Amino acid sequence: MTTVKRRVLGLPAAVARGTLHPKVLRTGAGARAWRLVVTAPGLSDSVRSRLARRVGGGLDRANRPEGAVLTLSSAARRTTGARHRADLLGEAARIELARGRVPRALTAAVTAELACGDARLAAGDTKAAAASVIRALRLAFHRVLHFDRTTSPLADDPRAYTAPLRGSATVRALSKGAGRATEPAAAPAGRPMRLLFVTRGNANFLQQIRDHCEAHPGVEVRSLDLKDEPDLDGLATSLTRIAAHRLGGDAEFGRQAEELLRPHLDWADTVFVDWCVGPAAIFTSVDPGDTRIVVRLHSAETFSLWPFLVDFSRVDDLVFVGAHLRDLTVATVPQLSSERVPKLHVIANAMDLASHVRPKSDDARFTLGLTGISSVAKDPRWAIEVLRILREEDSRYRLFLLGEDVDGKLSAAARSYARQYRRDVAELEPSGAVRRLGQLDDVPAALTDVGVILSSSVRESFHCGFVEGAASGAVPVGRDWPFFAGKANGARTLFPADWVVGTAQEAADRILEVTATPERWLKAGQAASAHALAAWDWPVVREEFDRLLLPDR
Repeated sequence: MTTVKRRVLGLPAAVARGTLHPKVLRTGAGARAWRLVVTAPGLSDSVRSRLARRVGGGLDRANRPEGAVLTLSSAARRTTGARHRADLLGEAARIELARGRVPRALTAAVTAELACGDARLAAGDTKAAAASVIRALRLAFHRVLHFDRTTSPLADDPRAYTAPLRGSATVRALSKGAGRATEPAAAPAGRPMRLLFVTRGNANFLQQIRDHCEAHPGVEVRSLDLKDEPDLDGLATSLTRIAAHRLGGDAEFGRQAEELLRPHLDWADTVFVDWCVGPAAIFTSVDPGDTRIVVRLHSAETFSLWPFLVDFSRVDDLVFVGAHLRDLTVATVPQLSSERVPKLHVIANAMDLASHVRPKSDDARFTLGLTGISSVAKDPRWAIEVLRILREEDSRYRLFLLGEDVDGKLSAAARSYARQYRRDVAELEPSGAVRRLGQLDDVPAALTDVGVILSSSVRESFHCGFVEGAASGAVPVGRDWPFFAGKANGARTLFPADWVVGTAQEAADRILEVTATPERWLKAGQAASAHALAAWDWPVVREEFDRLLLPDR
């Protein structure tokens, strides 16, 4: 037995348990133990990795994440094996993500995992390569990085952020479309066109479209919710199996998908998949034959791993809710820059805006409204900041918050934001400056008391609640969504110029100006309502969906 191995086996019990206190690392036996774990020569990768993970885990459990990350990262630098290095860096990244932080070695962890995947793919092991690429994608698109904070490294610079992915042979293989054997065929004459709507538990944005198609005499409609089909849903949520199949393996997955999907594909002339997530991935895992495939991407999908698992060479039409999401998605997803790209469309969400046009109450002029506040991306604290500035000038201003409260259960980052939000509300709610109305059955009725509608979000695909408020006659004051501010498309290109502001102070200035007199406020609200109805009411948007889904009807 070597001297190093004897010294490792004789480490203090605290190290063996992984409960070494960070202060101990600086002196005595603890410091010697830590140096052995991360710097000692002669240790095999497996021994060093095992010890580092044990020590790191103990430090993390003792609420010493910095020591845990230092231990794991330092050991990774002294590890020669790709698998052990990726495991150590991945564990260090996950410890920081669990604390709601952006990992310092995120890029290194993603790159190391992708290197393992590339090596396994070169060796013909598609299952292991798929497992690695999914681990890398889970890290790169972890919700703490893009959903539960008010910034996103992907939005800041999508090309730079996805560079490790683009450099991976496994991701390139995953992005290589299988294509389709035949082009989609027009619906045969003499029978209705058959249209299949596909969702997975969320059909919130389909009602207007589906009702319209169902009422059309030349269309036969069916709906498929994968939540109601356990076998199909199981395949659509099996990330590693989807990836392995895309990489040329897991023939059994392909057989099962074919068996479950073929009856739907044989029946339908057109399949409309709402949300670019699991259903889109499973429906493009088989050749659709001559059935046309349409997929709609909203917003959240772009900040997830799902577009990397969709074979866009089998998608005929890809619909975006906003041009800014189209730009970001194309910059993020390698396959959308390849030769076989679907037709790209930008079509607003289908909304019944006319139903929101109702008389305003007398005191609505000083009431701000914000609808849909459950996610950190909605950033209601920005709206509260606007309110504070306004109340320094006039205490009559108040803020109505419509919808479920901020959900802090999703991650440590979301909990941190929710705590700050609750402190803000607790300060202002007792005086009536802020009122939380909760989830409402009749939003148009609630909007009769709202004179100014806000969009405080850091990102949106379209922001239906904001547009519905404008249609109601509330004056729209929207933030220049930071994820897209300064880019070719964003809030400033989607909405009229006077609807969008850059800062909370600019928002307050705009509100003070437009609500200075009842006449000015009413006139601005009427203009906003007229614009919203002319641009986005269902009779207008319906024509675009008719051209997309019913071109020969």
